[in-house]
Formats: sequence, C-alpha cells, structure tokens
Amino acid sequence: MLDINLIKENPEKVSKALKKKGWEVDFGNLIKQIEEKNKAVKKSDDLKAERNKLSAQVPVLKKQGKSVETIFEDVRNINNQIEIFDAQVKELDTEIFEFLSALPNMPDDDLLAGGKENNKTIKTFGKKPEFDFKPLDHVELCEKLGLIDYARAAKISGKGTWIYIGDGARLEWALLNFFISEHLKDGYEFILPPHILNYESGFVAGQFPKFKEDVFWLKGIEPEKFLLPTAETALVNFHRDEILNEKDLPKKYFAYTPCYRCEAGSYRTEERGMIRGHQFNKVEMFQYTTPENSDAAFAELVKKAETLVEKLELHFQTSKLAAGDCSHGMARTYDIEVWIPSMNNYKEVSSASNARDYQARRGNIKFRNTKTKKTQFCHILNASGLATARIIPSIVEQFQNEDGSVNIPSVLVPFMNGQTVLNPIKRNN
Repeated sequence: MLDINLIKENPEKVSKALKKKGWEVDFGNLIKQIEEKNKAVKKSDDLKAERNKLSAQVPVLKKQGKSVETIFEDVRNINNQIEIFDAQVKELDTEIFEFLSALPNMPDDDLLAGGKENNKTIKTFGKKPEFDFKPLDHVELCEKLGLIDYARAAKISGKGTWIYIGDGARLEWALLNFFISEHLKDGYEFILPPHILNYESGFVAGQFPKFKEDVFWLKGIEPEKFLLPTAETALVNFHRDEILNEKDLPKKYFAYTPCYRCEAGSYRTEERGMIRGHQFNKVEMFQYTTPENSDAAFAELVKKAETLVEKLELHFQTSKLAAGDCSHGMARTYDIEVWIPSMNNYKEVSSASNARDYQARRGNIKFRNTKTKKTQFCHILNASGLATARIIPSIVEQFQNEDGSVNIPSVLVPFMNGQTVLNPIKRNN
C-alpha cells in the first residue's frame, strides 16, 4: 500500500514512478474523493458537537420544568443528517481503499524503466561449462539417472508435476538440508508455516486483489482459503497488526515449504521437465527491519543467495531487474540465475526483493522508535534461499560426464551420506 499522504503531497512524483512499472495513473479523482471525505467528516463532527450541546441542555430544562420535546426533535433531525454524512464517509473510504489496494509499489529511483529488456547483469560467477561430448538435457539425465518419474507424476496429478525417486529424492532433500544448515549458521530463525492461508495473507503480501486468480483456492471452505504460492506470503503476515520493538530488529527468519502455483507457465519445449511446475520446494529468507537498515538488509540477502549457488559451484549471474520486471509489491529486485546449458539460457533460482514499507502498510506492521517513542512502518524484505526445481536441472547438466554420470557438488556430499556421483541405472517398469 502506498503512503496516501505522499500521493496527496506529490501526486506527480508517484505517478512518474509508477509509469516506470508501466502503470498510467491519474490521481485527480482520488484527490477529489479525499477532499469530499474530509468535508463529510467535518460536517459529521460539527453536527455531533451541535447534538452534544443540545443534549446537555435537556437536564437543565427539565430541572426548570420546561419542555424538551423541541430539543429531542432537533436531535433526531441532526442524527438523520449525521447518518447521511457517515454513510458518505464509509462509501468514500471503501472507494479510496480499493483504489490504493490495486496500486503497485513504487520502484526505487535508480531502477531503469521498462521490462526484461532493461534488466542489467551485475555479477557473473564461474564459467559456462564446455563439453567434449554431446551433453544431455536435464530431462534425459534425470530419467537415465533414476532421479525423476515424470510419467507417473502425470498419471496421478497431471501436467506441470514430477515425482522425485531414489537418488533424486535424496538429492532434493540434501539441497534443502544444505540450505537450512547455512541459514541456521547465519542466525536466521527456522519457521515451518501453514500451507493453507486466508485472504488477508494474500492481501498483505500484495498478491491480492490483482493476482487472486493465480493461486489454488480451496472450494467449500468458509472463509475462503488458498494454498501458499511461496513462504513469503506466510512470513510477511507473521507480525501482522503488531508493533515490534526497535531493539529486536532486524527480525530474520527462513522457512521451508512446497510452493503451489496455479499459473505454471506455457510449457514451451525449452521449459519442459522441472523448469516450471505447479508445485516445487523452496527455502525462503525473510527480514523485518528499520528504514535506515533496509539497504544493508537487501545486500545481505542478495549475498546469502549468491553464496549458496557459489558453494554449489554452479555458473550463474545476478541481474538487477528493471522497474517493470519487479513484481507488483516490490520496490527493487535482484535475480540470481543459474545457467542451464541445454536451454542456452539462465533461469532464476532466487529473487531478492525489498518491499520497503509497502507490505507493512497493508499489514499494519510497525516498530516503536527507541528515541522518539513513536511508531513507524517496518521495511520488509525476502529472498529465495533457494528454490530447488531449477537447481537440480542445473546441477545435472553442468556436472554431467561423458559416461552419463553426474558429479555431486562437494557441499552436498555430507548430506548424501558420502555419495559423490550419480550413476545411470537400469529400471524395471
């Protein structure tokens, strides 16, 4: 949610910023509604003050033995007028709230306008692997190595799903345990949130109302519930409607969850296999902090995500997203993207984002300033640490050998009980 006072004071600035995200916004009607609401509030307050004065005369007149019926009639008339103005205020409040709720976050000033075409690569780690044999893609490798069963997943679930089997299940779990161990070392608190969330959770995250149709809704449940598309949606609501102590900030959390996505992509040939799906596993990092420490927190999250991929020894790049490629509720985003040789392209495995106070305003999440004793909105940040569904394709493709085997990254070996290589297997159907 954007600061309504900023819009009132400098609508041109806000409009110009949102235009970088591709939003053409005219705040003229909003300003008019705010003025109308303020006038209605003043009229209602003035009438309430007048009613109170009249009501105060009743005991005095009664004591003097005078009739109070005229005053009662005046009070009834005033109450009728108050109801009209209060109804007008309520209606305008609803219209203003709905308008503000639909607006995206303002991008940071240093971001370029436009979409993906204006993203900038700001870091590259390692080199693209070169093979002196014909390399296989991750779908072929995962099937030959007995890591994934796509056919049976399609049979029991449908398109956009897969089943980890054998060493594939162990490799997936090794990745998750590696990520968890790294975040614990860094002092982040581990959380396992519910996967079924209420509408308010999606609203605070900034996913609703605009992207309400992109999640899986559970029918027949009241009030309405949905499956979380990312642990961020739960973590951002962890301190909803709370006032935190500044001395307790930053709050650093991480969570493991499956992520459920109704919109799973177009299933283009190059995005087959695990690249896009309706369900995938992810470890999510999260911070609540003060505005002053917001940039430092963002740099920390980016570095942590990069370090995880570096320790896996995967070739990747970090991209600074243009304003129009940042998600609806974010002010800035850096994507960490691993190289998928068969696709001749990089695919995102972590998005590190700073929402500034956008989500905190939607969730009424504040902290009390130690010096001023006043409350302020927190700044809220998140980053994948990491999503696994593109890490495994990158591992098997980048570390494949001519004999069809795949080397396991050394940091995962302890989580694989000492196993260092994935070997092709013969499977009985």
